[in-house]
Amino acid sequence: MSEVVFAPSILSADFGCLVEEIESVDEVAGSIHVDVMDGHFVPNITIGPLVSNSLKGSDRVNCPLSIHLMIDDPWKYGPEFVVDSEDVIIFHSEATDRPFELIERLSGLGCKVGLSQKPASPVEEIFPLLEELDEVLVMGVEPGFGGQEFSPEAIERIEVLDERIRENGYDTDISVDGGMSSSTVGSVVRAGADKIVAGSAIFGKEDRIQAVRDMKKALP
Repeated sequence: MSEVVFAPSILSADFGCLVEEIESVDEVAGSIHVDVMDGHFVPNITIGPLVSNSLKGSDRVNCPLSIHLMIDDPWKYGPEFVVDSEDVIIFHSEATDRPFELIERLSGLGCKVGLSQKPASPVEEIFPLLEELDEVLVMGVEPGFGGQEFSPEAIERIEVLDERIRENGYDTDISVDGGMSSSTVGSVVRAGADKIVAGSAIFGKEDRIQAVRDMKKALP
């Protein structure tokens, strides 16, 4: 198994000093997870291209960005994010009825493209898209808020996706977002996860570096 990547989610960071918060996890972060919420697709409002692009333009932010679009209109707003080849834009399957075209549109920005689903959506809907995707983001909670408890049903979803990816030889990573902690990371990695997105489990701790190290110790 390749090394598991940790992606601290700034949803749980202090937005009053966001760059400093990101710097505090730079040593252990494989990417920085940016949750974009519009108050319609999910019942919360966070940030959009203005903040994300300012982070991308900062010489103090060294990690790639994983931009998770929990919004009604990824077609319109996806291309407004400044990205490069190391970044990924993740949209939700529920937000479009033309996923193949949206993947092409977003990949045309020069970045990687990922797909996510709400927990109630059938995982089989992703199967025809896997070959085109760089990443699938499995939600361990209902998207929209940080600090929720992990739902064990996500384990089966990860296992099904991992089996499908391996059977077909796809180069598609599986990431998991929601309820990640030292007590849950082991089970999702055993199921096939490649990347761990964690917010409060990292930014809610005084020592963020140690928080990630503790999660790494819990890996199989």
